[in-house]
Amino acid sequence: MKEERVYDIKKMRRKLQRELDEDRYIHTLGVMDTAACLAMRYGAPVDKALVAGLLHDCAKCIPNDKKLKLCKKYRIKMTPFELNAPFLLHAKLGAYLAKKDYGVEDKEILSAIACHTTGKPAMSLLDKIVFLADYIEPGRSKAPNLAEIRSLAFMDLHRALIRVLADTLEYLYASGQPVDPMTREVLDYYLTEDDAY
Repeated sequence: MKEERVYDIKKMRRKLQRELDEDRYIHTLGVMDTAACLAMRYGAPVDKALVAGLLHDCAKCIPNDKKLKLCKKYRIKMTPFELNAPFLLHAKLGAYLAKKDYGVEDKEILSAIACHTTGKPAMSLLDKIVFLADYIEPGRSKAPNLAEIRSLAFMDLHRALIRVLADTLEYLYASGQPVDPMTREVLDYYLTEDDAY
């Protein structure tokens, strides 16, 4: 039987604090704590939720042009949309850096980091937890229907996920911002899955 890796959260926090600006670091701690709470609620491994929540934005403060260069250097696959919206690359690049710079080998943790911005079809429980924790953490205040979604996240993870995806798309369409096709694909996937409930 393979022994589970124990991560040094304090050491990771110290390193991460040097990589992020103050606001991003505070947000990250909020996501880490919220992910742990959701993990306890839904029976996911709390240690994995803590690490994924802590490191989900580890590449966020890297300038966009450098994100592109690093993704090319490390052969991280980029979609045409991501090439034109490199701010989204912090998720995939973050998963790579979590492994390279923070020693995270766990594929479940790396997946949760990699898909926390747009989600993906057939997300694992941990993927969903980190995606939602990023949206509802206590420092967030601008998202529509936030109080309702926070409550829903602790009652029905699936419905909260659909609500966040739908609200995100509605906001992006209404504000005329470009929409990553993956977000639409993920919502359609979960709406179809919802019909099968």
